Amino acid sequence: MHKRITLLFLSGLLMLSSLVHGQALPAARTYAMLIKGGHVIDAKNKINEVMDVAIQNGKIAAVAKNIDPGLASQVVNATGMYVTPGLIDLHAHVFAGTEPDHAYSNGSSALPPDGFTFRAGVTTVVDCGGAGWKSFPTFKKNIIDQSRTRVLSFLNIVGEGMRGEAVYEQNVNDMDPKKAAETALANKEHIVGFKLAHFHDSSWVPVERLLQAGKTANMPVIVDFGGHDSHAPLSIEKLFTQYLRPGDIYTHVYTELKRRDPVVDLKTRQLRPFALPAQKKGIIFDVGFGGGSFNFNQAIPSIKAGFLPNTMGTDLHIGSMNGAMKDQLNVLSIFLAMGMDIPGVIARSTWAPAQAIKREELGNLSVGAIADVAVISVRKGKFGFRDIEGNRQDGTQKLECELTVKGGRVVYDLNAIVGAPSR
Repeated sequence: MHKRITLLFLSGLLMLSSLVHGQALPAARTYAMLIKGGHVIDAKNKINEVMDVAIQNGKIAAVAKNIDPGLASQVVNATGMYVTPGLIDLHAHVFAGTEPDHAYSNGSSALPPDGFTFRAGVTTVVDCGGAGWKSFPTFKKNIIDQSRTRVLSFLNIVGEGMRGEAVYEQNVNDMDPKKAAETALANKEHIVGFKLAHFHDSSWVPVERLLQAGKTANMPVIVDFGGHDSHAPLSIEKLFTQYLRPGDIYTHVYTELKRRDPVVDLKTRQLRPFALPAQKKGIIFDVGFGGGSFNFNQAIPSIKAGFLPNTMGTDLHIGSMNGAMKDQLNVLSIFLAMGMDIPGVIARSTWAPAQAIKREELGNLSVGAIADVAVISVRKGKFGFRDIEGNRQDGTQKLECELTVKGGRVVYDLNAIVGAPSR
């Protein structure tokens, strides 16, 4: 008791001494981090102006003008930069592995996420069909549970997943909607929908089984309508009008391959008349750039006609990372070069995909939201971009990630803009 009284007395003397000698006491730190002076873009909350963003306990604590930097343990000077929610890549292939002949399902065609996400401002990726119900436990153990990136999954309707286009993805007997739905419902924390890809035959059975799984689990589906090497491509008009529901997703929207039915007529170079009504109906159209699924001849006429993508998935994999696609911010920069604006491409990489996968806790900077944040600079100059056929588009802006914060923790800092912790 005497010891406690003595300590209190000494503390009081120190406080009195500080006041007598004109030394202010250290202010209590209200925030762990303050991102100050950046241009905030938050589509959910309709913010598009210079604001400060404060973070505490892994959550967004405040978004306001002129927050006192003395209240923060660390301050980031984001003047002249954009501050956005952490980007969401709706279409990636991150089920990396070492199994021979496994392609995107525990094979070498997929990429481990952490080396390719944070440096592009991405905090969440959705693996697009790499795992099926048979391989999902391995995907969860090896990738989801081991990654710092938030990894979600569109479960392939094929039980083996994207193990090989030539054999496994043609096996209609392995497209089991009941087992796919059961796996999704048992893993709702990680699985956000179902995927169909690379089926070559001119049959609607895979689409029907995909939708059966989606309806059973009350989840969206995403369709990569490709293949049909020896058949006429199936009609995307029929897909949009007779099969896909509002909230379902069509990816590789701007592809121009002989084996796929395009949105822009190949003869007239005009947007086909059913595309905009399908989008107004609520079908979500994803870029899905990839290594072979984006053409300026499709994208530019579509954008001029008002048919813009809903989401900006990259189709990240071993065949696209060093090609025309490169990464999420390069894809966004390409769309800036085609006439879209920065708020538009950011919204389509944050709030729009969060809504599409029904994860509305992501993709925004609401107070109390998970503190996933990207700080992005805009380089001005003369830049060139290509599509998958090598066609070039000139641009004057290129987006570059300066800082990525996931759950309140700095995971990427390009130019050391995070200030030293205050004492």
